[in-house]
Amino acid sequence: MTGRRALLAAGAVALARPASALDLGPLALPVKQDDTVAPGYRRDVLVRWGDRVTFDAPRWTPRTPDPTAAAAQFGWDARVLGIAVPQQPAADGVPRAILAVAHPTVEAAMAFPGGQDQPAAAAAMQGVSLLNIERQAGRWVVVDGGYQSRRLGISTLCRVSGGGAVRGVLGVGGGCVTPWGTLLLAEGDPGFWQARLGGLDPAIADGSGYGFVTELNPFDPQSVPVKRRALGRFAHGDAAAALSRDGRAVVYLTDRRVGGFLFRFVSAGPATAEHALDAGTFFVARVEGDRLSWLPLPDGAGPLAAAQAAGGSPFDAPSGLGLDPMGPRLLLACHGSPARPAGHVLEFSADGGDDGGAGAAARLLFAAGNPRSPQARYGAAGLPAGSAWPENPDTVTVDARGRAWIGTNRGGRVGQQAEGLYACDLAGPDRGVPVPVYGAPRGASVGGAALTPDGETLFTAIRHPGAEPGATFDRPGTRWPEFEPGVPPRSVLAGLVRTAGGAAGG
Repeated sequence: MTGRRALLAAGAVALARPASALDLGPLALPVKQDDTVAPGYRRDVLVRWGDRVTFDAPRWTPRTPDPTAAAAQFGWDARVLGIAVPQQPAADGVPRAILAVAHPTVEAAMAFPGGQDQPAAAAAMQGVSLLNIERQAGRWVVVDGGYQSRRLGISTLCRVSGGGAVRGVLGVGGGCVTPWGTLLLAEGDPGFWQARLGGLDPAIADGSGYGFVTELNPFDPQSVPVKRRALGRFAHGDAAAALSRDGRAVVYLTDRRVGGFLFRFVSAGPATAEHALDAGTFFVARVEGDRLSWLPLPDGAGPLAAAQAAGGSPFDAPSGLGLDPMGPRLLLACHGSPARPAGHVLEFSADGGDDGGAGAAARLLFAAGNPRSPQARYGAAGLPAGSAWPENPDTVTVDARGRAWIGTNRGGRVGQQAEGLYACDLAGPDRGVPVPVYGAPRGASVGGAALTPDGETLFTAIRHPGAEPGATFDRPGTRWPEFEPGVPPRSVLAGLVRTAGGAAGG
């Protein structure tokens, strides 16, 4: 498997042999306390908030949260980052990989009884989980207590490239597996966490050690993560990695603000060099009509100010990034803005098939929102009658069959329909027509999607169910997935599995 093809192995809901979007019919996504699954699929719950990640994690006690326990458990929130595939198959022939899931947020009202914030516990609930997965009896499963399973959080020791060290990864909201075999973790705005956790540690209050892209070896549980200064310090939305034609590292980054920028870093040397991401050129995208140009930024400059001075194009809250594993095509999910509140997905095809080239062709995949809105555009075919429509696309993944998987995120706001995971063809008569495959329970969002190396399982995350405006730990919008009195709703790493012939369960 090549590095580019390995990128398709990222993810978090299980979906065996995903069908073409052409094989999916219209599906309404009603707002309800349970979730909705397309006919022909079933949904499996694999890991929940509070389940153990490391073998020594204590039992989950949601009414008496313990920071030490939370630091070894699956976090309160969840967003799939990717699947890292070993270069060499295991001696026993069992297919294995490592699944990376970020835990970006912890909402006090929903995470703690009485809604009273507990900063030390919140700090432990955020971070990243690395989970061993393997194929057993014909299906991919999470290995309980796998030896490479690891929890990264506020106490994790990190190096800072160029010298120094800092404790903690903080507010990771995006990231990816790279073609050179590492994992990139994109930290968001440190200001929020800095204010919330500053009383715990002067280093957190200072905040200068956060807001970076962190790189680590996911296969070595003892590896020390490295915060890469050359990739800029700002509120990252997501990261995607590729190789240039001549073997240099290429990292795409989003600046997740309304009016934010799309960046690209190209290393000076080969991607296989140990410190490839410490030296190179930082670019900002400028889009004019159907063309994207990459404008180089001066060394050492603050990326946001430099991007504005260089004439970079502002986007509508650029969020998720997805690279086509079969070709130099980048998808960008824009969450939305006051001018275009429902958001859209853009497609960039690199000039000459080279991610390190000077530019790319740019075009719209679809403009989201109610199809009756004059701003919404869904390909030449349009949405099927009676089908749900995407709103506020937040994550995007491209599989090896030329299909995008888009997750939506309204932050818990209850609308006309549930949040969803959509399949969208990138070519053919149904190009640009997103078809729903899954609908989240009330108050939940969809946190990414990714496929296993054999393409048979798609993982996705269901984020913060029940966390609608005004909801609390004791009065949530739903108690999914257990629906047990007194048990709070829980974010889930889920699996959508294609069934032999029939309707999906769930």
